[in-house]
Amino acid sequence: MSTGEEDVDATTPLESDRRARRAFRDLALRIAAPGGCIFDFGAGCGSDAKFYAARGFKVIAYDVDPRICASFARRCRPEIESGQIHLCQSGYREFVDVHVPNLRRQHEIAVVTANFAPLSLIDDPHELFATLHALTSPKAEFLASVLNPYFVGDMRYGWWWSNRLQYWRQGHFCVAGAATNIFRRSLRDFALLAAPHFTLERAIRGLPGAAVAQLRSSRGAALATSRYLFLLFSKRARHASAHP
Repeated sequence: MSTGEEDVDATTPLESDRRARRAFRDLALRIAAPGGCIFDFGAGCGSDAKFYAARGFKVIAYDVDPRICASFARRCRPEIESGQIHLCQSGYREFVDVHVPNLRRQHEIAVVTANFAPLSLIDDPHELFATLHALTSPKAEFLASVLNPYFVGDMRYGWWWSNRLQYWRQGHFCVAGAATNIFRRSLRDFALLAAPHFTLERAIRGLPGAAVAQLRSSRGAALATSRYLFLLFSKRARHASAHP
């Protein structure tokens, strides 16, 4: 039986990215209660969903790209047929307006994961946090991999320097990607966007050592050594209706 581990090498060409993907999975296993239900946002081709399912989790997965969802369906066909994995494939508005209310009634989702930086492709994360708040059970946690705005390896690129002023003023900037804009956001920006629905609890380097470090928070220069940051959010029990 496939455990999903071999899919990391097949779908992630760079060794550094493969290490980050494995580290994220290890961290997710530490957070999720055994046998629980994980919502995999921006699920891609299904390698993470297959990994979680092989370890006894029920997985609800969502991605917006029809071609990617078709690849997901092929990779996870046995788990989908058995009911252990449920794939939502739709546009974002349909996901928010139709799928979320149905999923909330049918499943007790206590952990949300977003591996390999899908959150860095969203221009309005505040709406997503509100959606995940409506989707999940009380005391839910959200573990997200995001592109690191502090990463020293990006300082060799012109776009890093040309966007510094905007980053310092606004807490975020974006560069044009092949299909959509790619955002880098500060921890403060993520904390503001998550409120009042979630609280940013920890920022962890996207490296294997950090995933083994008892979820300790990384500070200062240590964060700059990884291309990815792992952000752990906790759901707030109550929230005001206004954006802070």
